[in-house]
Amino acid sequence: MPTSAQPKYRELGLTDSEYELILEGLGREPGAVELAMLSLMWSEHCAYKHSKKLLRKLPTEGEHVLVGPGENAGAVDVGGGLAVAFKVESHNHPSAVEPFQGAATGVGGILRDIFAVGARPIAILDSLRFGEPSTSERSRYLLERAVAGIGHYGNSIGVPTVGGEIYFEPSYEQNCLINAMAVGLAPHERLTSSAAVGIGNVLVLLGALTGRDGIGGASVLASAELGDGDEAKRPSVQIGDPFTEKKLMECCLELLDRGLLASLQDLGAAGLTSAASEMASKGEVGIDIDVSNVPLREPDMEPFEIMVSESQERMLCVVTPELVGAVLAVCEKWETLATPIGQITDQPYFRILKRGKPVGELPVPLLVDDCPLYDLEPEAPTTPLYPGTTPQIELTATPQEILTALLSSSNIASRRVVFEQYDPVVQSRTVRRPEQADAAVLKLTDEIAIAISIDGNGRRVAVDPRAGAFEAVLECIANLACVGAEPLGLTNCLNFGNPEKPHVAWQLTEAVIGLAEACRTFDVPVIGGNVSLYNESPTGPILPTPVVGIVGKLPDPTAAGRLGFAQAGDAIALIGPFNPGPDGSELAKLQGAAPVGLLPFKEIQAILDAHDTVRSGVRSRALKNAHDIAEGGICVALAECCIAGEVGATVKLPQNLEPFGEDFGTGFIVSGARADLEGFTILGEVGGEQLKIEGLLEVAVAELTGAHSAGLGEALR
Repeated sequence: MPTSAQPKYRELGLTDSEYELILEGLGREPGAVELAMLSLMWSEHCAYKHSKKLLRKLPTEGEHVLVGPGENAGAVDVGGGLAVAFKVESHNHPSAVEPFQGAATGVGGILRDIFAVGARPIAILDSLRFGEPSTSERSRYLLERAVAGIGHYGNSIGVPTVGGEIYFEPSYEQNCLINAMAVGLAPHERLTSSAAVGIGNVLVLLGALTGRDGIGGASVLASAELGDGDEAKRPSVQIGDPFTEKKLMECCLELLDRGLLASLQDLGAAGLTSAASEMASKGEVGIDIDVSNVPLREPDMEPFEIMVSESQERMLCVVTPELVGAVLAVCEKWETLATPIGQITDQPYFRILKRGKPVGELPVPLLVDDCPLYDLEPEAPTTPLYPGTTPQIELTATPQEILTALLSSSNIASRRVVFEQYDPVVQSRTVRRPEQADAAVLKLTDEIAIAISIDGNGRRVAVDPRAGAFEAVLECIANLACVGAEPLGLTNCLNFGNPEKPHVAWQLTEAVIGLAEACRTFDVPVIGGNVSLYNESPTGPILPTPVVGIVGKLPDPTAAGRLGFAQAGDAIALIGPFNPGPDGSELAKLQGAAPVGLLPFKEIQAILDAHDTVRSGVRSRALKNAHDIAEGGICVALAECCIAGEVGATVKLPQNLEPFGEDFGTGFIVSGARADLEGFTILGEVGGEQLKIEGLLEVAVAELTGAHSAGLGEALR
């Protein structure tokens, strides 16, 4: 093998064995442009080389699925000729390097995935992870800047941020997680594919100029561990412009409405290289691109820079020659730059030209399909992977002290200080927004509404990756049940450490098995998602964090459930096989315990029955409120119902039930007329100005509200 090329390909992240495969596939050494393109397409972020085999375990078919994995976003049928497209993706490493632009462009990228399939974006949700904000200046900085970036992009483009979640754990101190989910709406006939079709058809580049910002961005940053010197990587982080994307979105949707495009693809990680090669692979065609036709922000860019730039707000479309003029006219109307840069060919090669002369030529299968897929070597750890935390509450604390401490803790406290920076109601579809219900609810028509939830708890997955991932799905479905919705499809983002390490490989393998088991048990197909690996810093891996987003349907937007107790005199009941335990709980964390132990056993049929009962009770309006029991256990759930409803309650817990133990997706606090709750475990009654739990505690609702409101706000001051 030529030694002169070794330093370069290794510098670009390719291994010796991978380079040997490239030499074998090409029959020669790759040129500079070709090597740059191959290094990105064979990166972890683009090739999924440590996870693709594992992902085949996930069920992807279902009666409502219109578009499954493989497109920019999946889509489900919601009736009335309407499709809902949705997907979640990560922008973790760029956000750890430059949080404002990293988070902002994460939102921009996921929105482009939605309108790339022909759907108008109607909602954003985010799932965020940081170190402890009360003790870490870096964590506060990352949180504040990432939230500002999400708000800036979503608010500017006019898409509501309707829900999400935030967790704080020491393992995310250096490597924050920024997962963005977007949801879009389209008539069935507007759904489009990214597969390039039609020999001789024209490739047209839409949107912003191509610059050096983002070279080696998500595709490189997300394919290795973070370490010392990451500040030097700031130029690799993409720069976003939501106003350019707004015009680009409207332009693309009009082009699709008018039937002017044969296919459409977002330019994300690896830029033109991934967009064009994946379009060619799906369509089983070849592609020529002349880089001299690509409009540049910096005129002296080299061909390899043009091909791998991840500059934002760009789309690539395929147009028949006779329609190019009409496409350019629509783009001019929307002040969106549109430039023919290449064409579809009948040979399976990706040719890169400069002023008509070849500067690179690669077989499309080599770029897209021939990257080696690696078998993981999982090995369960023999010692705990994550240490305990600094105790924040004494083991001798009273139940009242425990409750107020939990309500003000970073993982349970009100997120109002964060979500008030987002616009949740633009587009006028939002029926339930943050802290009004366990899931966001959007009205599509008078007879159709959708509910959306996103969930994941790394601490519980660290205790038991398989059971914890199963719980993440269960919790998301329970949230939908609380607003009266039935799940239609699931998307996920798998955030883990270095898969080449046996203990991380074990976490990832077990978690995917848990997700697959839950999806099959509850008949929820996976329609797409994202894998983010190498989330490690010199201090070690993040907690294993599979994030799950589910979209569900409910028939009557006006009957959507609420979190808070609604009316004094209503009975309060517990529904479901709630079986709480202490391991992996928020109380255990506050007491300094490591995330180890056992998660509760799940009674599947009883859980299915409970979800159906709550869902139907909300839809019939028999249940005046519904709230699933999660972090902090039943006492925290009762307190949250009181806080949201601004009313007290008097209850008695079932004997031997751990008041602060946790079990996700299995138990619900509901209220309604006593006659409507017959057959359930009656706990007490709504009313008064205090939460009174017989034999345990008695706290004014005002005090509960103060603790809940102050926690995160104080940490960010």
